Amino acid sequence: MDKRIGFLSFGHWQPIPGSQVRTGRDALVQSVELAEAAEELGLDGAYVRVHHFARQLASPFPLLTAMAMRTSRIELGTGVIDMRYENPLYMAEEAASADLLSAGRLQLGVSRGSPETALRGSEAFGYVPPADGDDAGLAREKTGLFLAAISGATVVDADPRMTGGASGRLAVQPQSPGLRERIWWGSGTRSTAVWTAQQGMNLMSSTLLSEDTGVPFDELQAEQIALYRAAWAETGWEHEPRVSVSRSVMPITSDLDRQYFGSERGSGDQVGLLEGVRARFGKSYVGEPDQLAEDLAKDAAVRDADTLLLTVPNMLGVEYNARLLETVVRHVAPAIGWVPPGERAAG
Repeated sequence: MDKRIGFLSFGHWQPIPGSQVRTGRDALVQSVELAEAAEELGLDGAYVRVHHFARQLASPFPLLTAMAMRTSRIELGTGVIDMRYENPLYMAEEAASADLLSAGRLQLGVSRGSPETALRGSEAFGYVPPADGDDAGLAREKTGLFLAAISGATVVDADPRMTGGASGRLAVQPQSPGLRERIWWGSGTRSTAVWTAQQGMNLMSSTLLSEDTGVPFDELQAEQIALYRAAWAETGWEHEPRVSVSRSVMPITSDLDRQYFGSERGSGDQVGLLEGVRARFGKSYVGEPDQLAEDLAKDAAVRDADTLLLTVPNMLGVEYNARLLETVVRHVAPAIGWVPPGERAAG
């Protein structure tokens, strides 16, 4: 299994001391620049988080398209789009357009989304769960319509007055072949991972699981991955699924690194309540590169996933994060089975 590595940026911006990302424009421009740098370093993917009503990246498709125009190889994705906020048919048009412009490099993570700053934020966008439903059900229903739309399903009656008298139903346009197989669901539980496989979506698992069985985070996440792959094998989907996990990996190679992250050494899993549910949070990996390589090689979920997303401290700026990614690529990634794309193709 070829191991792929990408970065995941939350796209924060704040006009505070030490921040290299002070405005919304800074966050957008630097996201594009970091994607360029990541491609030059040989990374496989550039992913962005999507949040609303916060000083973070929000509308992904203009940004992904801008990234596409400045790169040629690297995958471009989201982790994740909160489907409660989306118009599925308009999103299908945007996604297909961005995918065509990127020559088929989109890898879109979608889900119900994470806790947010806004109360009933999706309702402010005009989307209210039905009286007998909830936020999770609303997100899944919209995702189903989105998946159908990008697969070419007809979704509206044609107007014979505009079609020369022809009747029938119409699909959204444009269509981008292959996009349907590059949709991921952000899963926080083992049961949701099984559901994800049944829907034919790739699995995106982060540093948070909204359940806790008492076992270490990486083992619980590895169990989630195993259940997903077992369910996939039973569904009959013809294409191979992909699985990603995200980790906070901070190499310490300079006094500046120690100033920023030295106090985080030795941190372990955390368990707490999230929206009333007992949840387990994965630890941060902080230390010298050789120690990080050893520790990540022992991480059960990193071992079992085909894609590792490195969460980056984006407010430290492009130069700092490019250097961080370069350290990981050169000194840590080989320990988990990653090889540069050129060598991978040659081999």
